[in-house]
Amino acid sequence: QVQFVESGGGLVQPGGSLRLSCAVSGNIFDFYTMDWYRQAPGEERELVARIIGGDKLNYIDSVKGRFTISRNNAKNTMYLLMNSVKPEDTAVYYCNANYKAFPWGQGTQVTVSS
Repeated sequence: QVQFVESGGGLVQPGGSLRLSCAVSGNIFDFYTMDWYRQAPGEERELVARIIGGDKLNYIDSVKGRFTISRNNAKNTMYLLMNSVKPEDTAVYYCNANYKAFPWGQGTQVTVSS
């Protein structure tokens, strides 16, 4: 069964950077899409970034130009590089694949605060 383990979150000041990692127990080469989602307190989980077919990248407007999604098939790992973070980026971040086809992992908490 495919499982995701997210890591790399923490407390960061506004304007700072973080790199999140998503380790996958499965062959990510088989995934058509790989996604990062986030859920802020009291909010619904939302899609943040997506890789489609290995090279097409999509982002929500609020993170365009600041976040970068990438994948390393050899390491079965996906990444989210977060630059110029803002307090509104505070959330638990999750990864998934193939349009949320798999069980969710525990996520990794990102808190942006001075």
